[in-house]
Amino acid sequence: MQLTAPRLLLIVFAAAPIQAQSNGSSAADQVLQAETYVKPPAAIERLVDAPRHLNVALTNQSPSRRHFLETQSSGMPSVREFGKPWYNLGGLQVDPRGNRARTLTTRSALGFEIIDATTGRTVKINAPTGSTVSGARWSPDGTQLAFIANFDDASHIYVADVATGNARRVTSTPILATFVTEPLWTGNGNHIATVLIPANRGAEPRAPAIATGPKVRMTKEGFRHRTRTYADLLEWPHERDLVEYFTTGQLATIDVRSRAIRRIGAPTMIQQLDPSPTGNYFRVTIMQKPFSHTVPVSAFGTTQEVWDATGKPVIQLASRPLPEGDADDDDDAPAANRAQSDTAKRNVEWMATGDVLYFLQMDAAQAQAQAAGEDASAPSRTRARDRVFQWSAPFSAESRKAIFDNTNRMSQVAFSGDGKTLFVAENASGTAHVFAVDLADASKRYTLTRMRGLTASLGIGGGGFGGGGGGGANNRADSATFYQNPGTLVADRMATGTPYVLTSPDGRYAYLNGVQYYRTWLDSAPQPFLERVEIRTGTKTRLFQSARDQYEQVVAPLDANFDVAIISRESPKDVPDYFRRDMKTGTLTQLTQNKDYSPEITNAQRQLIPVTRADGYRFNVNVTLPADWKPGTRLPALFWFYPREFTDQSGYDRTLRTFNRNRFPNLGPRSMVYMITQGYAVVEPDAPIFGEPGRMNDNYVPDLRNNLAAVIDELDSRGIIDRQRLALGGHSYGAFSTVNAMVHTPFFKAGIAGDGNYNRTLTPNAFQSERRVLWEARETYLSMSPFMYADRLTGALLMYHNLEDQNVGTDPINSVRLFHALQGMGKPVALYMHPYEDHGQATRETNLDLWARWVAWLDKYLKPKNGKIAD
Repeated sequence: MQLTAPRLLLIVFAAAPIQAQSNGSSAADQVLQAETYVKPPAAIERLVDAPRHLNVALTNQSPSRRHFLETQSSGMPSVREFGKPWYNLGGLQVDPRGNRARTLTTRSALGFEIIDATTGRTVKINAPTGSTVSGARWSPDGTQLAFIANFDDASHIYVADVATGNARRVTSTPILATFVTEPLWTGNGNHIATVLIPANRGAEPRAPAIATGPKVRMTKEGFRHRTRTYADLLEWPHERDLVEYFTTGQLATIDVRSRAIRRIGAPTMIQQLDPSPTGNYFRVTIMQKPFSHTVPVSAFGTTQEVWDATGKPVIQLASRPLPEGDADDDDDAPAANRAQSDTAKRNVEWMATGDVLYFLQMDAAQAQAQAAGEDASAPSRTRARDRVFQWSAPFSAESRKAIFDNTNRMSQVAFSGDGKTLFVAENASGTAHVFAVDLADASKRYTLTRMRGLTASLGIGGGGFGGGGGGGANNRADSATFYQNPGTLVADRMATGTPYVLTSPDGRYAYLNGVQYYRTWLDSAPQPFLERVEIRTGTKTRLFQSARDQYEQVVAPLDANFDVAIISRESPKDVPDYFRRDMKTGTLTQLTQNKDYSPEITNAQRQLIPVTRADGYRFNVNVTLPADWKPGTRLPALFWFYPREFTDQSGYDRTLRTFNRNRFPNLGPRSMVYMITQGYAVVEPDAPIFGEPGRMNDNYVPDLRNNLAAVIDELDSRGIIDRQRLALGGHSYGAFSTVNAMVHTPFFKAGIAGDGNYNRTLTPNAFQSERRVLWEARETYLSMSPFMYADRLTGALLMYHNLEDQNVGTDPINSVRLFHALQGMGKPVALYMHPYEDHGQATRETNLDLWARWVAWLDKYLKPKNGKIAD
C-alpha cells in the first residue's frame, strides 16, 4: 500500500494576497484560476484567523474539584501537519512514523494550563521540546496530570505536577497510540496503564513489488449484506498485514515514580483498555480476525475479556462477530436478535473501588417481550426480571451476585460515589421513571422523577459534570412534558473513568440539572436550572436558575454540597465567561476574561423571519445583515442551507422550541455570515421536506422549490434582497440540495457546493434519512439526482471537494463526474479539490483558500461590472 501522502505539496502564498474586487472581474479571475493557495480579502482573513482558541472554558475539572484544565491550542492546524504521510486502512488512519492515530499528529496541542478556581492562579505545562500534547488525564487525587507527548517518530507518556507544572517522561518504550490514545490511571494513582510498541516487533510489512494476483470479492451465497458506500475499505491482502502490525500492542503498567514497566500478557490487537481501580485486572477489547473488505475496521469483530495481572483471560464479557452475514447497517434487526442482545451483559463498568464489575442482564423471557414491543408489566405476563449484578474477583460463578432486580428493562444504572445507593432509569408504558435504591434495603424504590412522554436518562455522559442539561428532553416529546421537564441527575466520572451520581456528603440528596423551556420561545429564552432532590422523599429545592436576559449554566460544583459552583454566562453581545458563584448569596467572582474577536459579526443585524409556503407549510429563515444596513436597501444575497425531513408541520415546529435568543454567536472558520463584510445579506433558511413516514423524499424536489420560492418572495417583499442577485450554497447534503435547486429552479445566478453527492445511484443502499434502497424507490432516487438533470443547470456553479473525504455517500468522484458533464455542455463551473482534507476543511491554508474563491465567485457573478451582472 502506498502512503496516502506520497509527495510534498509546495505551499505558495503571494507576498500581497490576491483579492477579489467588486468593480471588475480580472482580480476575481486571478483568484479563481490560481493553482496555489490564495487568501481572501483582509476582513475575512481576520475573521477566519481570529484566535478564539485563546478564550478559556472551565469544563475539565480535577477530582479535587479545585482545578480546571485548559488545553493550549495553536488554532487551526496547517497543511504541514496534515500533509505528513499516513496510511488509510479501512477508515483507520495511522501515522506510521509515530505509531499512532493520525489525529494525534494533526490535532494535538501546544501545552496545558491549570487554573485554580479558588484563587485564580494559573500554572502552565508546556509541551516537551519538539512535541505536541494530547490525551490529558487527571490523577485520582488531582495532584498530577498524565498526558501523551507526540514527537515526530514516537509518542511517550509524561506526568506533570499540578502545583508546579513540571513534567517528566515516565515511559522508556514508546507507546502504540493507534487505538488507546490516553494514559489510564489506576485507582491509587501509582500506576498508568497503556499499550506499548511490542519488543522485537520487526519491520513494517512492505507491499510486494509486483502484484501477486487480482483483487477478489465474493458474496456469501444466500445472504444479503447492505452496507453504506464507505469511503475507504481494505483493498489488498498487504493492507490486512498493516492493520495487524499497527494495532498489535503490548499491555503494560508504568510505575509513575520509578518508571518500572510491567508487561502484561502477550501482544495482541488491543482496541480498548479499562483497568480496574486496583490495577490488578483489566477489561480488554481485542479486535479479531478475519478482517473484511466490505466493512471498515471500526466494524471488525471484537471480544471483550477481563485479564488478570499476568495477562491471563479470566472471563469473556462480550463477543461481536464480523457483520458479513444476513444484516444491514441500520437498526432494523429482527426482534429475536434484539432480544438476544438484551440477554447479554449491558452497561458493564468497574465499581469505584476494588476489583468488582457491575452490569445489567435481562432474563430471556423479559427480553423477548421487550423486543416484541409487549408491556412486560401487564398482569397477564409472568414477571420476568432485568437485574443488576456485581461480579467480584476472581470472577467465578460463586463471586457473581444479583444486587437488584426490576420488572421493566433498565436503560441505565449508576451508583453513588460511595457505592451505597443505586440510581436507575427505566422507560415503561410511555413513562420515564428515575428512582433510587438504598442497597441496604433493595426492596424500596424512591422516585426522583417520573413523567410520560420523555426518555429516562441518568445523565451519564462522556466525562465531567452534567451530561444532559436538556433534562432528557427530546424533540419528539409532546408539549406538556417538554415544558415540564424535570432534568437529569448530576453525574460525574472518577479519574479512572467510572461514572457515578453526585450526592451530598451525608448521602441524603442528589441533584438535578435541566433547562426550562417556554411556549413563547421567540420571546422567552431557555433557563437552565439546578435542583437539590431529597432521595427518600423526592422533595425538590431549586438552587439556581438562569437570568432571563442572559444564558447562565452551572458548569461544575466546587464542593459536594453545591455551596459554591462554577457557572458560565453569555448573551447575544457578551462572549461566554466563567464565574465562581456562592449559591446561597448569589455572589459572583469572575474567573475568565474572554474576548469577542469578531465584533462586526456580533453587532450585525439579525432577523428571524417566518415564511409560509404556497401549500400552507410554515418555517423560519435566519437573515444576517451588516450592522449599518438601512431598511429598504436591497443587497445581493447568499443563501446557505441544509434541508431536513419531517412527517408533518408539528414535527418541524418541535425543532423550534429550543431556540435560544440569549446565545452568543457561535462562530468558526467556516461561518458563512462573514460574507456580510463583503456587502452580502446571508440568508439561512430552514428547508423542511414533508411527507409520509418513510416516504418524505418522494416530495423532495417540489418541496425544495416551494421553500426557496417562498423565502425569496418574502425577503423581496421586505426590501432586503435583490432577487436578481442571489447565490445558493451548502455543504454535504446542503451541497447536494444546492445543485438540485440550480437544476430545478431559475432563481440563482451562482452556487457553491462542497463535498456533495450529485448522483444517488452511487448510494444504492439508502442515504441520509432515506431508508429505502434504490430498487424500492427508483423514481425518488432518480428525481433527487441532479446529475440526471445537469443540462438544466442555471447559474454558475463552484464546487469544492476534499480529496480525503471519508464521509459515507460523498465520494469525490461525484464532483469529478458532475464537472465533466457540465464542462461538456459549456456550463460555467469550477472545481477545487484540496489535498489532505476530510469531509470539511480543517487547515488554515485550505480555509483561507476557499474563502478567497467563494468571494471571487460571488463577486464575479453577483456584483455588477460596467453596470451589468455577469450571465
